[in-house]
Amino acid sequence: METHGASPPADSPDRHVRPRTDRDLDACVRVLAGVHACDGYPVNWPAHPADWLAQPALVSAWVAELDGRVVGHVGLARSDAGDAAPGLWSSREGAGSDTAAVISRLFVAPAARGHGIGALLMARAVCEARVRGLHPVLDVLASDTAATALYERLGWELLGTVEQRWSPEQSVTVRCYCAPPGTS
Repeated sequence: METHGASPPADSPDRHVRPRTDRDLDACVRVLAGVHACDGYPVNWPAHPADWLAQPALVSAWVAELDGRVVGHVGLARSDAGDAAPGLWSSREGAGSDTAAVISRLFVAPAARGHGIGALLMARAVCEARVRGLHPVLDVLASDTAATALYERLGWELLGTVEQRWSPEQSVTVRCYCAPPGTS
C-alpha cells in the first residue's frame, strides 16, 4: 500500500499477517475486549463477539501476529445496507456499489501498537480487494481520531461525513474513506 513515498510495511520474523481461521476467534475476541476497554471499539459490545467478527457479508479476514501472539484483526466484506462509504464512492465514480469492498473489524491490541500492525493489516485487505477487482472503502466513527489518522497517513481519501442512525436511541457521525486508486 502506498504510504506517501514510504515503502509498504512488510512482514518480519516477529510480526506477520495471515488468514484468520476459526481457531483464531477466541484470541481475536480477547484482543477485541482489550481494545473495547481501552478505546471503546466497538461502540456497542456485541452479544456474540465471535459472530460479530464472522459477519455474514465477510469475504475474507486476517490476523496479525507479533512474537507468535494474535494482536490484530481485519476483515474484507461485501457492501452492506449499513455501510455509507460504498454508496458515496460509487456515486463519485459512477460505478455500482457492488464494485466496492468494505474494510471492516480492524483493531490492534493496545500493547502492540507502534509496530506497524495496523498498516500491515490494511495493506493485506487492500491487496485482496484489488485481486478481486474491487475498490476498498471504509466507514469510521468521526470520534475515532487514531483510526482516522492511520487512514489519512496511508493516503486514503475522505469521501464525506454522514450521520447514521444505528437505533432509535443512537445516532453517530461517520467519516467515509476510499483507498487511493491503484494502491495495493
